[in-house]
Amino acid sequence: MTLLGLIVLCTALGGIASAAFAGLFLLVPEPTGQRMLPHFISFATGALLGAALLALLPEAIESVGSGGARGIGLALVAGFGVFFLIEKVVLWRHAHSHDEEAAGHSAADRHGGHGHSHVGAAGVLVLVGDSIHNALDGILIAAAFLTSVPLGFVTTFAVAAHEIPHRVGDFAILVQAGLSRRRALLLNMATGLGSVVGGIVAWFGLQRVMGALPYALALAAAGFLYIAAAGLIPGLHRRVDPVTSLGQIALMGLGVGVIAWAQSLAH
Repeated sequence: MTLLGLIVLCTALGGIASAAFAGLFLLVPEPTGQRMLPHFISFATGALLGAALLALLPEAIESVGSGGARGIGLALVAGFGVFFLIEKVVLWRHAHSHDEEAAGHSAADRHGGHGHSHVGAAGVLVLVGDSIHNALDGILIAAAFLTSVPLGFVTTFAVAAHEIPHRVGDFAILVQAGLSRRRALLLNMATGLGSVVGGIVAWFGLQRVMGALPYALALAAAGFLYIAAAGLIPGLHRRVDPVTSLGQIALMGLGVGVIAWAQSLAH
C-alpha cells in the first residue's frame, strides 16, 4: 500500500472507526457504560502522554538535531497556545448552545411548543466542531506518517484512544438534541471524514515543505499533552478514593506502556 493509502486508511480509523466503536456503547446498559467510560479515559490519557513524550517529541528533536531544539520548544509553546484558543472556541460553542437551549425552553413554555430548533442548534454546533477537530487530527496523523510509518501508527493509536470517550460524549449530546440513536451514530461517524480530508490536505501540503515536519510533530505533541492535561486529567480528579486512584494510575501506565512497546518494535 502507498503512503497516501496508509494515511487515508489510518485517518479513517482515527476518525470514522473510533466513532463506530463509541457506538458500541449503544449495546451496553447505560449504568455499565458510565462505569466503563472513566477507564477508557484513563487509558487514553496514558496513550496521549506516551505518544507525545516517547514518540513525537523525541522524533522531532532528533530530526532537527540539538541545534534546533529551541525551535522545537517554540513550536511546542505555540502548539499549547493554538490548542488553548481552540478550547476557548469549543467552550464558547457549548456555552452558546446551552444559552440557546435554555432560551428555547423558556419560549416553548410560554407558547406551548417544544423548542426543538434551539435544542437542535446544539447538535449542529457539535457536528461542525467535531468536523474541524477531526480535520486537525488528520493533519497530525499525516505529519507523523510523512516522518516514519511506525510513528504514523503510534499517532493513529493515540488519536483513536482519545477520540472514543470524546465521541461517546458527543453522541449523548446529539441524542439530547432530538436525533434518533441511529441518526446520531451515522452523523457522528460522518464527521470522521474530516480526519481523512485533513490527512490528504496535509499529505500534499507538507510534502512541499518537508523542513516543517519536525515542527508539525512538535505541534502534534503539544496537542496531545494539552488534551491529556487540560481535557482528560481534570475529569479523573473527580474521584479521589484510593481504589479508583490506583486503577487510574494503572490504566494510565498501561497506555504509556503500549506506546513504549510500539516504539520499541519500531526501533
